[in-house]
Amino acid sequence: MKIKRRNTPAKEAVLNLLTNKAKAMSQDSIEKNINVDIDRATIYRVLNRFCEDGILHRIVAEDGKQYFAVCIKCEEKKLTDHHFHFRCTKCETIECLPFEVQFSLEKGYSVESVNCILTGICKDCA
Repeated sequence: MKIKRRNTPAKEAVLNLLTNKAKAMSQDSIEKNINVDIDRATIYRVLNRFCEDGILHRIVAEDGKQYFAVCIKCEEKKLTDHHFHFRCTKCETIECLPFEVQFSLEKGYSVESVNCILTGICKDCA
């Protein structure tokens, strides 16, 4: 049985920010750009809950920093969580790319998550 989660001002503010920015953001960036008074721990809990519920996905960059995104492009293109991301080293934008990751494993392995990030200069900064 799935428990229905109640909507809170904190959840609404985080989701609105990520939806309106339309790009992946780190927790620090969310904290700086949020328009309501929410502490760091609450933001962290909200982000993790949204990831658990499939509302956001978590992108871990090569430096270990976590970014969170509402992936509208992924929904439109019916992408799974197994797709590539691109991080621009100039403007620091992270975006979803419409390419699914293809891989094969020996029998007995079970994939729970995939994190594929390409790093370079985006087309807007080139």
